[in-house]
Amino acid sequence: MRKLFYAIALFAAFTLSGCALNQMVKMAEQQNLTVSPNPLEVHADTVAFEMSANLPVKMLKKGKVYTLNTFYKYGDNESALEPIQFKADDYPNASEEQPRASKEYSFAYSPAMKSGSLEVQGVASDPKNGKSKESPRLAVAPGIITTSKLVEPVYYAAYADHGYNNQEELIPVKVNFYFDQGRSVLKYSERKSDRGQRLDAFIAEKNVTRTVTITGTHSPEGAERINTRLAADRAAAIESFYQRQMKSYDYAGMADSIKFITKDVVRDWAVFKDSLSAYDGISSEEKSAYLDIVNGPGTYEEKEDKLHSLPTYKKVFRELYPKLRVAKTEILKVKEKKTDAEIAVLAKQIANNAVSADTLSEEELMYGATLTPSLSEKEAIYLAATKKSGSWNAHNNLGATYVAMAIEGDASAGDKALAQLEIAANKNATAQVHANLASVHLMKGNAYKAYEHLQKASGGSGEMAQGVNGVKGSVEIMIAKYGDAVRSTSGASNTAVNLFNKGLAQVLNKDYQNAISSFNDAASQDTNMGIAHYGAAIASARLGNESDVVSHLSSAVQATPSLKEDALADLEFASFVSSEAFRNALK
Repeated sequence: MRKLFYAIALFAAFTLSGCALNQMVKMAEQQNLTVSPNPLEVHADTVAFEMSANLPVKMLKKGKVYTLNTFYKYGDNESALEPIQFKADDYPNASEEQPRASKEYSFAYSPAMKSGSLEVQGVASDPKNGKSKESPRLAVAPGIITTSKLVEPVYYAAYADHGYNNQEELIPVKVNFYFDQGRSVLKYSERKSDRGQRLDAFIAEKNVTRTVTITGTHSPEGAERINTRLAADRAAAIESFYQRQMKSYDYAGMADSIKFITKDVVRDWAVFKDSLSAYDGISSEEKSAYLDIVNGPGTYEEKEDKLHSLPTYKKVFRELYPKLRVAKTEILKVKEKKTDAEIAVLAKQIANNAVSADTLSEEELMYGATLTPSLSEKEAIYLAATKKSGSWNAHNNLGATYVAMAIEGDASAGDKALAQLEIAANKNATAQVHANLASVHLMKGNAYKAYEHLQKASGGSGEMAQGVNGVKGSVEIMIAKYGDAVRSTSGASNTAVNLFNKGLAQVLNKDYQNAISSFNDAASQDTNMGIAHYGAAIASARLGNESDVVSHLSSAVQATPSLKEDALADLEFASFVSSEAFRNALK
């Protein structure tokens, strides 16, 4: 009889438990589930969202557990996510208040997941007897928005400076001629001195010369300072000598291109003080005595008279003053250089082993590579440069050439670039090297590695800064740094691709109106860029502007017909698919 009683009691318990579970599952139909964002969105390579669940009052029965299992289903596949669990013991007021819970989720994105759905299934269970009851599956979010994946990758080949100056350079040639006290006649001994012979040889060689500047000076003693024309006459004497020599060497029209500048320094203590500073015939204390007078009060003549009283004056007069009776000549001649055409030919010959590598300097050889538009010729010349010197910039520029080749579609060039750039980095990890490594790693699909190098390549100016900013902006979109991407693309070169990426970064940064302007700028740069119109349609959709959505999609499909299928499946336009105008735009 006792056994029968226990059997009946156990049956009743199971029955009551089953009824409670059935009631929980039935009431679960009234649960409030919120998913944000909805639809789901991919950023970087991750889909992240938050789901909140509010259960009805009295749904959660004493001693029972309600589990909300979450799945992302796509095609024949599904990914199970961590469940949300409501234990009755954790919600003692469940008979009067709604049990609430929220959870943040994330899962790795793959392209196959774009079309799918986020589904939930409730399970009511009794931990004591292990019984459970499942609710039907419920779709709570319709797939994934993939707008961030529209980013256009940008690459940039950063060449280091070749170090060669192809502009005209002037080389100063200096020679001094000295005169007797109170005289401005150029002595025979001066003309036949080593200095005179050197100037004569220079003139005879007919060097291309731009200017000849002659500065005449005088010493500060009475015989010299009284004659105010003395310094000027000394400068004129050297000009006359120079002109006569040019005539004797038949300069003809060449002389007309040379500008003569004569100057005279009169009653000026600057030359004396400079000479005194370099003079080692007296001590520093004795020099100070001269400077005290020169820098003190009084006229030029009064100061000069005071110098006579110094104990070392006769020595200074004898040894230093003659050096002040001078005409200083500075000739600016044009540095001899090879023409661009000569450098271009010789660089190619060096690359082909037709002439010695020593025919050009490394700077000239590297410059020669810039004179050809052919990437294969650049490759050969920079390769020759790496063999000639092995410098970091030669390896960098060879690597940059391989980057340029990879941009044009050479599949093998990426690995070649990486090999050269690693050599360059070991020698000198400059901003150019890091910029090129960023492009290579981006080509290989590693946006995060590219970003590391871009951080070290930033901060420059000019063309390189614009090139780096273009790459950086595209990478920052890929790794979901949208505010940074807006700033980078704003500093990039004004190409259609950079403008498109700027617009995309602005959309993802929720700046829709400016995004439309950027997309329009991109479309103006490239009238066949359908994706720019498509981006403007997305921004317009987020603003709820149906007429602009239709207008931009019409332009997008006209430029790029394949975008029609993309638009029909794109959840960005989910609220417009039933519109006749929307459907007509995609016919």
